[in-house]
Amino acid sequence: MPDPPPEKDMRKTLRTLAALVLLSIAAIAQTSDATLRRITDVDRASRDASGKLPVLSAAEHLSRAETYMANRLFPQAREHWAIVLEKYPEDPGVSKALFGTARSYMWERDYQKAVEWFDRLTKDYLMTKDGREGLAFKGASYVRMGKNLEAVKAYEQYTIAFPEGERIESAYLNIIDALREAGKYDDAEQWVEKTVSKFAGKPSEVNALHAQLRMEIHREHWSDAVSAADRLLSGKSFTGTMASFDEVKYLRAFAISMDKRANSASVFASILPNPTSYYAGLAAERVSGSNVKLIADVTPKYYSDYPVMFRTEVVRESKKRNIDPRFLLAIMKQESSFKPSAKSPAGARGLLQLVFDTALKYNVSAGFPNVQPDDLYDPATNIAIGSEYIKFLKDEFGGLYEGIAASYNGGEDNALRWLNRSKPKEPGIFTSEIGFAESKNYVFKVMTNYRIYRELYTENLDRK
Repeated sequence: MPDPPPEKDMRKTLRTLAALVLLSIAAIAQTSDATLRRITDVDRASRDASGKLPVLSAAEHLSRAETYMANRLFPQAREHWAIVLEKYPEDPGVSKALFGTARSYMWERDYQKAVEWFDRLTKDYLMTKDGREGLAFKGASYVRMGKNLEAVKAYEQYTIAFPEGERIESAYLNIIDALREAGKYDDAEQWVEKTVSKFAGKPSEVNALHAQLRMEIHREHWSDAVSAADRLLSGKSFTGTMASFDEVKYLRAFAISMDKRANSASVFASILPNPTSYYAGLAAERVSGSNVKLIADVTPKYYSDYPVMFRTEVVRESKKRNIDPRFLLAIMKQESSFKPSAKSPAGARGLLQLVFDTALKYNVSAGFPNVQPDDLYDPATNIAIGSEYIKFLKDEFGGLYEGIAASYNGGEDNALRWLNRSKPKEPGIFTSEIGFAESKNYVFKVMTNYRIYRELYTENLDRK
């Protein structure tokens, strides 16, 4: 057997592979932009006198709809799906057209219409992959409408129809949270135990127990919250779960402090300081105050890893809107690594990764009334519109930066729901309530970035 490659060579190989992946993503993004420009021009030129599109093949309509959907141009996508539904009712792509139409309304936060289209999908195509997905998203739409018991019915239908489905674990967990939000606490606790039993030894077991811990804190059942935390800390693995060891210890310490127990400070202090752990930072603040320093030795590498980029634009636009420019940099670092040409698979563009439908809500007030998708690659345009959006979120979340970050990644309606079930509305409690793993990790990363930027730079972005 040949000797393994030296560690240095392995690191070089991994860096090369990472670079190739980034180049591939960039190439896909450029192709997507070119395709969008092409079909937009073709659609514009081919409309008849009444403004209708010509009837093409079902495959071509589905392809164009997918391109529009990927760039969050929802009405344009629906126009093509509607032709498929009307002209090709027997085509295999009908389920995709129904699912895409429903999903587009969900993205636009028109949840009633989304449910109506998901109903059409699940009525005739339940046993397809689109049907399975549609049933799960119907439950999610009901949750966002505040119709939690209807959501429970949709998720329960999923657990019965698809016991091995792709979203079976999230269906169980969503039932727990929906019952809790409906005030059906006893039923929620029963589903906690059902989930623990069905998924014993899997991440969903820990996620269910974490849901119970959050529910006890919300109900101000402090002793029960401590017991729930102890159950989680009794040898459970947090790998692949929505929780972490530091988080559960923090929530346990918080419950002890609210229960007026004398040893809460020592429990907070037992969470070891770590500049990259969100909950370790919160615990350190509890012990030593808001000016606590988590970076013991500020080396030059910190400044290279956390640079000040586009300083003029960042300071100008953030100061206009009473936003900490260090938070803007924290978002920018996480979103694009300061690459103006970055584009995500979801159609987000530029430094602050703005999607076009969001940009259209803030472009006029930001001073760019005629913005087009490609304009979002321009740093000055992107930073101005992105700052206007962040200002809106800051006002909506009462200055809670965790709420801004959660909303930026997970959507305003989701973040507001997580805020509504946070009791008390304290940063660590809010963050524990974030219901998407991606959004929660995003908040951790952004707030870690923000903490480090605050330790390195002043509010004018000068080095300390």
